[in-house]
Amino acid sequence: MSQVKVKRRIPSPKDLAQLLKFRKVIWSPRKRRLTRALTINDLRDIAKRRTPQAPFDYTDGGADTETSLLRAREGYEKLEFQPKILRNVKDVDLSVNMLGKKMSMPIGIAPTGFTRMMQTEGEYAGACAAYDAGIPFTLSTMGTRSIEDVAKAAPNGRNWFQLYMWKDRDRSMALVERAKNAGFDTLVLTVDVPVAGARLRDVRNGMTIPPSLTSKTILNAIPRPAWWINFLTTDPLKFASLDSWNGTVAELLDSMFDPTITYEDLKWIRDQWQGSLVVKGIQNVDDALMSIASGADAIILSNHGGRQLDRAPVPLHLLPEVVKAVGNKAEVHIDTGIMHGADVVAALAAGAKFTWIGRAYLYGLMAGGKPGVDRALDILKTQISRTMKLLGARTIAELNPDHVRFIARYSDK
Repeated sequence: MSQVKVKRRIPSPKDLAQLLKFRKVIWSPRKRRLTRALTINDLRDIAKRRTPQAPFDYTDGGADTETSLLRAREGYEKLEFQPKILRNVKDVDLSVNMLGKKMSMPIGIAPTGFTRMMQTEGEYAGACAAYDAGIPFTLSTMGTRSIEDVAKAAPNGRNWFQLYMWKDRDRSMALVERAKNAGFDTLVLTVDVPVAGARLRDVRNGMTIPPSLTSKTILNAIPRPAWWINFLTTDPLKFASLDSWNGTVAELLDSMFDPTITYEDLKWIRDQWQGSLVVKGIQNVDDALMSIASGADAIILSNHGGRQLDRAPVPLHLLPEVVKAVGNKAEVHIDTGIMHGADVVAALAAGAKFTWIGRAYLYGLMAGGKPGVDRALDILKTQISRTMKLLGARTIAELNPDHVRFIARYSDK
C-alpha cells in the first residue's frame, strides 16, 4: 500500500505574519456593533439588548396569537427561487420608477407610531436615512415628531404622510393640509384599523403614553442606561400630531379612529388631496379594485405587520392574484414580513412594484439611531443586489414570476 510523503518545513516569519493579521480596531462602540451586524436579525438582537421590553415588544410583537406575523414571515421563507444561469450580471441596477419618481432601490420606510420610544432620534433618523438612501419615508399620524419638523429634518427627501381617518374629520383634514404645505407629495390612507388589534404584549407590558413605570419596568431598564439617558434628557415623548393622552395605545385608537369610514370617504379624500394617493391595508382582490376605482394611485397589500386581525391573509400569497386583477390600473405595493433583501426580490418577482419595511428599520433605529437605520438599509441593499445576481437579473424589470415558486403556504407544524 503506497503512502504519500509530505515534506515538512519550518514556517518563515513572513508566513506567520500573514496568519496573525488582526481585525482593525473600531473604537466607537456603536460603529463596532453595527459593523458586526450582517443581517436584520443581527440588528434585532442588538436592539433587544439595548431597548427596554415594552418599546421592543411594541415593535416586535403582533396581535393575539401572532399567527399573522408568523405566517407573513413563513410566506417568504417557504418559497423557492428559480435562478437563470449564464447571464452577465457584473452590474445590477436596483432603481425603480415609483409613482412618477425614480427611487434608488425598491424599498421605502413604512409609517410607524411611537417611534421615539424605540430610540430618541425617532422619525428624524428615518427621514434622514431615507433621504441619504434615495428612498421615501412615511410619517405616521401616530408619529412622535411633527409634520413640519420632519420636513425640516429632510427638506429634500421624498416625504409621505400616513393618515388614519378620525371621528373628527376636520382635524384629520387639517393634518392633510399641513402635510401638503410642508411639501409631502403622497398621502397614505390606512384602512385596516376600525378598532385596535389585540396587541397583548403591549397590555402585559403596560405600554402607555407616558410610559407606565412599574418595578418590572425599572428592573428591565437598569441594564439599558443609554436608552434611559436619551429618554430623560430629550423633550417629553408625545404624539406630535395629537393632544396629550394618558392611556394605552389601544384605548387611544379606539377612542379616536372612525369605524364608519367607507369608500365614499375615500372618494371624498381623493377630492381633497391633489398629490398621489395610496391605500394601505388591502387584503383581498375586491377591495383592491374598489380602492383603485375610488381614486387610489397605488395600493399596499398589508395586514398591518400582523398587528390587527390575527390569521389575516398573507400579503405575499395574495400578491399574484391582486396583480393579475389590477393590471396597469394602479401600482401594487406590499409590506409585512420583509426582513431580508431576498424577501424584497421575491415580492418584486411575484409582481409587486415596490416594498415597504417597518420592523427592519426600527431594529436598526434601536440598535444605533440614524447610523443603525443606515446600516439596516445597507444590509438590505447588499442582499438585494446579491440575490439578483444569483438569479441572473440585472434590473428590477427583469424580475418576473418565473424566478419564484411557492412551495408551501403555511407551516406544517
